[in-house]
Amino acid sequence: MNRSVRLTIAAVAAAVAALVAAMFVGGAATPRIIPGLPDEGTLTRWALPLSKLLMNAAGVLTVGTLLAATTLLPSDKGLLGKPALEYVKAASWLALGWAAATAATMLFTVSETWGAPVAQILNGNELLSFASQSSQGVALTLVILFAVAIALFSRGAITAGAAGGLLVLAIATLLPPALTGHSSSSPNHGLATTSIALHLVGLSLWVGGLVVVATHAIRKQQHLAVASDRFSRMALWCFVMVGLSGVFITLAQLTAIGDLVTSPYGRLIVIKAVAFAVLGLFGYLHRRRTLPQVAQSRPGAFTRLAGGETVLMLATVGLAVGLGRTEPPPSPIALDRAFELLGFPLPPEISLGNVLTLWWFDVFFATLAAVLAGLYGAGVLRLRRRGDSWPWGRTISWFIGVLILVLVTQSGAGRYAKVLFSAHMTEHMVISMLAPIFLVLGAPVTLALRALKPVPRRGDRGPREWLTVILHSRAMRFLAHPAIATTLFIVSTYALYFTPLFASAMDSHLGHIAMSVHFLASGSLFFWVIIGIDPAPHRLPHVAKLLTLFVTMPFHAFFGIALMMMTSQIAATYYDQLGRTWGTSAVADQQTGGAIAWGFGEIPTLIVLIALAVQWWRDDDRKARVADRRADAIAARTGGSGDAELDAYNDYLAELDKKGRAD
Repeated sequence: MNRSVRLTIAAVAAAVAALVAAMFVGGAATPRIIPGLPDEGTLTRWALPLSKLLMNAAGVLTVGTLLAATTLLPSDKGLLGKPALEYVKAASWLALGWAAATAATMLFTVSETWGAPVAQILNGNELLSFASQSSQGVALTLVILFAVAIALFSRGAITAGAAGGLLVLAIATLLPPALTGHSSSSPNHGLATTSIALHLVGLSLWVGGLVVVATHAIRKQQHLAVASDRFSRMALWCFVMVGLSGVFITLAQLTAIGDLVTSPYGRLIVIKAVAFAVLGLFGYLHRRRTLPQVAQSRPGAFTRLAGGETVLMLATVGLAVGLGRTEPPPSPIALDRAFELLGFPLPPEISLGNVLTLWWFDVFFATLAAVLAGLYGAGVLRLRRRGDSWPWGRTISWFIGVLILVLVTQSGAGRYAKVLFSAHMTEHMVISMLAPIFLVLGAPVTLALRALKPVPRRGDRGPREWLTVILHSRAMRFLAHPAIATTLFIVSTYALYFTPLFASAMDSHLGHIAMSVHFLASGSLFFWVIIGIDPAPHRLPHVAKLLTLFVTMPFHAFFGIALMMMTSQIAATYYDQLGRTWGTSAVADQQTGGAIAWGFGEIPTLIVLIALAVQWWRDDDRKARVADRRADAIAARTGGSGDAELDAYNDYLAELDKKGRAD
């Protein structure tokens, strides 16, 4: 029995043992069965968590194999090497197993939901009804469809770009089941759902990457030093992401610190935290000891420590599945419908004081702001240390944009944006029309291209090369076309608010995040076309930029006027459920939101005009200096002034003077 087989058996045994132990600690293995009530049976009670374990493990390994093929192993001018192609093919088989395990999970979930044995479920229509009508069923159905798509497309993927697209799809496919579990029903579901998504992304990259790199080391494949070094740098950030998101999940699910020791759910969290700390120690030892030994090509250097780390990681995955089968402690807070929708109590009547004091933690936008500020600051610092300059105006502009994003999403404005249409419209206008202006003027892409180092191996792709590929991709050329960017900026607003999309987005925390991200992305894309400093696929002359701006802004004014004239409430079902008793009526508040949309456009228009005028003047000044230098060079070579028209005019005057003297 070779080392790879022994490691696989040990990892599987550890995962199953951790799951079984968590089931007994959490009480899921010994539920109280009341005679006369429906009971799914022992088979479902144990087969459901085991199928979930297989589903999660197959998903994580699919992510790991695609990660190795895309980023950990070097490519050659965008083409995957032989080891990378092998991992892409492995991802195809793993994705098929992922789909099969998900189908089994759906079957046993229906059995548990209906309290009926599996045989009875197979003979009825409950499975089809669950898959198409319940949120859990739809989530599992999406996983099956996407996993099958990954399996099919992986068979023909030979480029790093194709493997990268499949990697993104695989990460996204992990999310739906988790976001419809405990997190969606916790009191602070906004914090819980975003945290669980970040937790899964970090964990899948970390665990999947380690398993594949350890397998790569056992198989003695080439490029182990490159793969282990890249994985180690990525694993540090995954460790931070998993740790912080785990803390946020705990805060969202538990209502008191004592729940960590008094409830089964809390005790399992403590055990998981201890395992996480040990994994952090493994990672530290990897960076201090293993990587130097791998660089020296010592045999077995990576697998000595990675084997034990892999076993512990998969045991943690089994523990997480068992934790998902354990009910969190009940919340002492009396939850009304408004609390269920918002994730926090209905705030008091809006006032400037409440907006400034009723701050709340939106983990998604807080994380986004931290990443944007941290990466930009690190890029500027790297340039400074290298002795290169970076304009202070761009840095200030970028951090103003990040600050605006923080203020509008984390302050009381973020709370009231879910309660009042007028506050939501203010948030919309700021995110789509104000913050993007300052972010675009910060020239983040130019900074990244200057700060990131090219990969040492020619033809390979690192962060800088991937950024260049994205900038030159067909998708980016299409999206960054002025007509497309302008259309998205205008039409998406009308399509959102004058269709049922707005009500659907407001009804869930994830929908609200998706809506806000779209506002930020479409605004950034539009203003990149108008005043962008970064390199772009299409460049408009300054006059065309000015015309595009003046053509676009009236559409937002028309949108505001349309809202002001409406007498019916948009998303009335959502706002009625909040039970707001203070302030103006819903229709009057909506008309106030229309007035905000109508009048707000003047502020960003003025800022853009100033920026555009400065850029125009600098561009003309730069062209004039280039022309002067060219003229000076010509003059130095020919003895003339360097200006052809001026030289011809001087020759004409000299000829007239010569004729006058002759006369």
